[in-house]
Amino acid sequence: MRIGLFGLGKTGRAVARSILNDENCTLEWVVRKSDHAPRGSLSEAIERSGNGVNRIFASTSKPIDELLGEHPVDVIIDFSSAESLDYYGAAAASRGIGIVTAISNYPCAKQEQLRGLSTETAVLWSPNITVGVNLLILAANLIQMFAPKADVEIVEEHFRLKKGVSSTAKVIAHSLGVTEFEVKSLRAGGIVGNHEVVFGFPSQTIRLRHESVTPEAFGEGALFAATRMAFLSPGFYTMEDLLIPAFIENARKLQPRLLAVSS
Repeated sequence: MRIGLFGLGKTGRAVARSILNDENCTLEWVVRKSDHAPRGSLSEAIERSGNGVNRIFASTSKPIDELLGEHPVDVIIDFSSAESLDYYGAAAASRGIGIVTAISNYPCAKQEQLRGLSTETAVLWSPNITVGVNLLILAANLIQMFAPKADVEIVEEHFRLKKGVSSTAKVIAHSLGVTEFEVKSLRAGGIVGNHEVVFGFPSQTIRLRHESVTPEAFGEGALFAATRMAFLSPGFYTMEDLLIPAFIENARKLQPRLLAVSS
């Protein structure tokens, strides 16, 4: 699968490394805001992946139609900013290129723009694209269905300089009927990102916790989504749309397995 990447910040670099290390994918190019070419081993690896040709471009100097014409891709992964959608969105959709975006905060107008693009191609948006945190959301909702009267507390932990409640915590809270103002936030050191849901019962508690140990977790999630885009019809998708079918299928296999263990 041929992949184009937007964003080469801290998380974008981790995503680039994940793509470069996947034998079934090729990183065709990276688009950044700046014309200043980055240096270092990662940049050299990206250039080597393009047979020695520079594949790191600036959106300010490389027209999107020219980029997609010279270096076609099957999927675009976006870890840059909401504004990048104006640069590549229409061109990608008209060519049927899948879009996987992990931008945390899209204004309402950009969300509508994404949905408009999804009439022409498959678009997946996830504020936190790690597989683990989306499994946590599914599991938390399942527990709440079985125990709707249990107390629910949500705790999110991030690096010291992160401001406001995390977008992922807001998604978790919304799915469980908790307001974002009830989310407990902790800021300390260089924590990548932790989210915990606590279900309180009179005599016991259940805790679901997800920890992003390194930014590569986002790369793994983005690749998980990207490799499934080829099987999706045009439409607007979330990570839950990819995980729920597998969740249901494996749940069907659970009963025979538990019966075998108990016997």
